[in-house]
Amino acid sequence: MYGPRPPGLPLRPNHSPTAFSPANRLSRQMYGVAGGIGAPSRARVTNPPFRVGVEGVISHIKRVKRRRTSASTCSVPRLRHNVSDVNFPLLPDPEPRRRDYVLISADDHLIEPKDLFDGRLPLHMMDAAPKVVDTEAGHQVWLYEGATYPMIGMDVAAGRAKEHRSMEPVRFEQMRPGCYDIEARIEDMDRAGVWASLCFPTTLAGYAGTVFSRTRDRELGLAVLRAWNDWHVEVWAGTYPERMIALQLPWLGDPVIAAAEIRNNAERGFKAVSFPDFPSRLRLPSIHTSHWDPFFAACEETSTVVCLHTGSASWAPVPSPDTPFEAITTLLPTTALFACVDWLWSGIPLRFPNLKILIVEGGIGWVPMLAERADRVLDHPVISGDEPAVWTGDLKPSEVLRRNFFFSSLDDQSAYALRGAIGVENILLECGYPHADSTWPDIQRVVNRDLGRLPGGEVGRISYGNAARLFGHPLPSRAWLRGESLDEAVNGRTTSVWLGRAPDVRDRL
Repeated sequence: MYGPRPPGLPLRPNHSPTAFSPANRLSRQMYGVAGGIGAPSRARVTNPPFRVGVEGVISHIKRVKRRRTSASTCSVPRLRHNVSDVNFPLLPDPEPRRRDYVLISADDHLIEPKDLFDGRLPLHMMDAAPKVVDTEAGHQVWLYEGATYPMIGMDVAAGRAKEHRSMEPVRFEQMRPGCYDIEARIEDMDRAGVWASLCFPTTLAGYAGTVFSRTRDRELGLAVLRAWNDWHVEVWAGTYPERMIALQLPWLGDPVIAAAEIRNNAERGFKAVSFPDFPSRLRLPSIHTSHWDPFFAACEETSTVVCLHTGSASWAPVPSPDTPFEAITTLLPTTALFACVDWLWSGIPLRFPNLKILIVEGGIGWVPMLAERADRVLDHPVISGDEPAVWTGDLKPSEVLRRNFFFSSLDDQSAYALRGAIGVENILLECGYPHADSTWPDIQRVVNRDLGRLPGGEVGRISYGNAARLFGHPLPSRAWLRGESLDEAVNGRTTSVWLGRAPDVRDRL
C-alpha cells in the first residue's frame, strides 16, 4: 500500500527513531507495552512519572503507545488508571475577551465526535467503521481495526486547571464541548476573540489521515477517509463557513487517487490539506522522488494549501535514550526546521512554483538562519561538479522560501524582531485550542504583547491578512468585531481592508 521500503531500512519490526525514546518508555509504563508497539509486558509499573509535553510530542507519544489487539475479537485493552483519577471539574466559562485584533488561527484542533461516521459509510461497512467504546476502566476510546485511540487529557486541556492536566485518557464529558461540537467551538472562539480557525484532527485520524491510509482493507480505508472529509466540510466547516477553514485529509495509498480527491474537494470548498512532514518516516515514498507529483500538481492547480503539521509523521529528534520530555518539547521547532529543509531541497517547490506550503506549529525564529544557510550551501558547493545539480533555476533558496513557504507562530515574542528577514507576508498566527500549550482564551493579550508595538499594517498582515489571502477566507463584520450577536456577525457584510489594532479597527468599520 505504501510503496517500496526506503533504502537501508532494517527489517526489524520495532526499529524506529522513537523505539527507545522516553515517549516509548512512558508507553510501556502506561499500557504495559514492552519491546515495541503491541508487545506484551511482563513487568508491572505503578504510579508512572507522567511528564507534561506539548502538541507535537503528544501526538508522538500517542502513536507509540497504541496497543494492537486482536482484529477478530476487537477486544478493548484495560488502561492502567481508572477514570476517576482524572475526573476533575472544568473551570467556569471564561469572560469574553476584548477584541483588540482580528485574528485567524492557522493551527487549532478538533476531537472527532462519537457520531461522526453515522450514516456516512455504505451499510456493509458500518460494522467495521471507527466507533467510540468504553473500556473496563471507564475510559472512552476510538476503536478501529482492533487498535484503540484514546483521547489524552493534554489534547483537551482547554478549560482545565494546569494542576489537573495529565496524559491520562479522558471521556467526552470531561472535556469542553468546544473540542468536538461546532456550536460550542464557535462560542469558545467568540470568547477569545478568534474570528476564524483551521482545525487539525488529533485523536483518531492522526494529523494527516495516516491511520485511514494504513487500513488493511483499502476500500474501507478510503471510504472512512472520505466520510471524515464529508463530515468536516458539511458539519465542522460547513455550519459556519465564515468561521472555519475547511481542511481535508489525503489518501496516502495512491497519489493518483489523492489528486482526484483534491480536485473534487476543492469544488466543495476545501482550502487546505494536511500532509505528513516526513512521509518516508511512515514508510511512504520519499518527497525526493516524483511519486507524489500528481498530488502536488492537483494542489497547485486548485490553490490547495499543503499543511505540514509538526508531529504529523510521528517523528521528533530525540538525542538520547533518556532525553527528558522537557528537552524533547524544547526541540520541537527543530522538527519544523528539518521538515522545511527537506522540502526546500526536494525540488517540489521548484517543480510546482505556485504551490503553497504551510509549516504548522514549528515557530519562526529559525527561518532567517535557514534562508542564509541554504543560500550559502548553494553558493559554496561541497560535491563534485560532475554530480547532477540538485537545485535548478535562477532563484536562490531564500527566494523560494519567500515564494512557497508560510510559517505559523504560537508564541514567538522575540522572533518578531526578525520579521523582515522571515517575511512579514509569510507569518501566520496560531492559537492551538484545545491543547495544553494553547493561548486560549488569552490570545488577544498574547498578540498585543508580541505585536502591539509593530506598525499597524504589519500587525494586520500577521494577525489575519496573510491567512485570509492564503486561504481565500472572508473577514468579519462590524457586528462581530464589536462583540455584537453572532447572527449579525455571520449575516453582516465583510470587508477586505487591512486592519490594525482595535481602536483603528472599530473606527474604520
